[in-house]
Amino acid sequence: MIHFIVATHGPLADALLKSGKMVYGELPLIRSVCLTEQAGIEGFRRDFTAALAEASPGADGVLVLCDMQSGTPWNVACEAAFNPHVQPPVAVVAGVNFPMLLQTDDVATAGDVNDAAAQLLALTHPTLIQARPAGSAQTDDF
Repeated sequence: MIHFIVATHGPLADALLKSGKMVYGELPLIRSVCLTEQAGIEGFRRDFTAALAEASPGADGVLVLCDMQSGTPWNVACEAAFNPHVQPPVAVVAGVNFPMLLQTDDVATAGDVNDAAAQLLALTHPTLIQARPAGSAQTDDF
């Protein structure tokens, strides 16, 4: 089973997790870590290490969903991902959004964390769209 950490600047990770719980209920495989001005980089590093320790038991891998590439959450997560002594293996992706968070359930059973990362990116890519006027009236009825 793959476990997940959402790691972001500011309260975005907590907000995404709270919104995900509103839709799906409890999300026991997902943890959030937020970089705050008060805690700074070292505080974030400490919180991330604690979240990774909580996410690791029983996991085949931990997939970290960051808000952006090259920021502090990404850099700290990559330190774990590229450390050969970290177990279980860690993979890192950037661009976390609400559809990505919800689709973690679809990749949680992947046996390999890097395969899970690739699958999650493939599932999320089609959710990035631009609104265009509809050719006919649409309703909210399904």
